[in-house]
Amino acid sequence: MLVGSLGNLKLDDNKTISEVVQNTVGAYLEDMGEEEITDLYALVQKEVEAPLFFSVLHHTGYNQSKTASILGLSRGTLRKKLRKYRLL
Repeated sequence: MLVGSLGNLKLDDNKTISEVVQNTVGAYLEDMGEEEITDLYALVQKEVEAPLFFSVLHHTGYNQSKTASILGLSRGTLRKKLRKYRLL
């Protein structure tokens, strides 16, 4: 069951996660200028997923079953992702 919305969660600088992502991606695109950009989705996914998994793992005391449940993933998918980001 999804409770609440991360889009409305305010961070330390009083911005939502959505606003931070939008501002960060916008700044990245601007910094890149005319340089060719490829695989932006994969870059953002990697930059967000790894700390997300680490944070939830830490929150659960490194209990993979609880972490998988919180993230809405199967334990097998979680373990695959943890290996991908070398968190396992």
